[in-house]
Amino acid sequence: MKNHHIFILALLCLVGCKQQPEPVAPIFEHDISEGPKPWTSEVFEPTEDDFTFAIISDLNGGEREGVYATAVQQLNQLDPTFVLSVGDLIDGGTEVDSILTKEWDSFDERTAKLNMPFFHLGGNHDLTNPKMREFWKNRFGPRYYHFVYNDILFLMMDSEDYEEKRMMEIYEARAKALKIIAGEIVGKYEESEYYSMPERSIGGMSSAQLSYFTEVLKKYPDVKWTFVLMHKPLWMREDEKGLGPLEDVLANRDYTVINGHFHSFSNRIRKGHSYTVLGTTGGSQNPQDSMAFDHVTLVRMAKKPVITHLKMAGILNEQGVVPSGK
Repeated sequence: MKNHHIFILALLCLVGCKQQPEPVAPIFEHDISEGPKPWTSEVFEPTEDDFTFAIISDLNGGEREGVYATAVQQLNQLDPTFVLSVGDLIDGGTEVDSILTKEWDSFDERTAKLNMPFFHLGGNHDLTNPKMREFWKNRFGPRYYHFVYNDILFLMMDSEDYEEKRMMEIYEARAKALKIIAGEIVGKYEESEYYSMPERSIGGMSSAQLSYFTEVLKKYPDVKWTFVLMHKPLWMREDEKGLGPLEDVLANRDYTVINGHFHSFSNRIRKGHSYTVLGTTGGSQNPQDSMAFDHVTLVRMAKKPVITHLKMAGILNEQGVVPSGK
């Protein structure tokens, strides 16, 4: 009888253990073997299948002081597994090393207060000219890259991926347009060369980047889901420098596209998939635009992604107020 009771207790213990599985270490894969990496850490908390990650949107294009620092505190309260970005992290637009160092130091000091890994992605403010490209390479490594986390594939794209000559044409036209806006030279911004350039709004990517991501998709044909992140909406560009050729490769899998740049939130279904343009996380806003708001995005990966956009004004601490960010 005594042995029978011991057997029953052991069986109950086994059942209880099965009901409370231990979290397992996440699987994180990438192809960057040397040099700087565009993320802050490879140490992730043990997670379950339905992990959550966060995304921040544009800080710049007229950054409002304190907003991003507050977002960092709010993200620590929300506690996602990691945080992604869609670019425009600094003001940029310069070739002066000391200014770039100061701006990136400021951003990275605030970002370092996150309790989880952060993944950098460049926008037009971060990659305005060849000098800034080189600065990015030395500090963060590749401008476009991928990684896999627990069978979810992330494509982190560079929407400022132009030949150097074209990049300088855009840079110089932009500088002139900014002088028109500032009243330093006569003219109308809407009539400037920069205003009419397609790259201003929808960016561009090289054949090398297309080839890179095509090979990545071939390497991972059976992942659970694919997220495609970029700054400018390459999917709005209809020639070979747009997203179209890669969308053809993506066609037979589940995927979601997310970008920033417009400082105004929108979502649509394109080719049967969700495409979202994020608002801001500190960037300038048009007061007449009801969809121009500061927010962070949470994505919970269950069988399908459950995406929630949280306005920062509604993320309150225990005292019922928005954290100060200090």
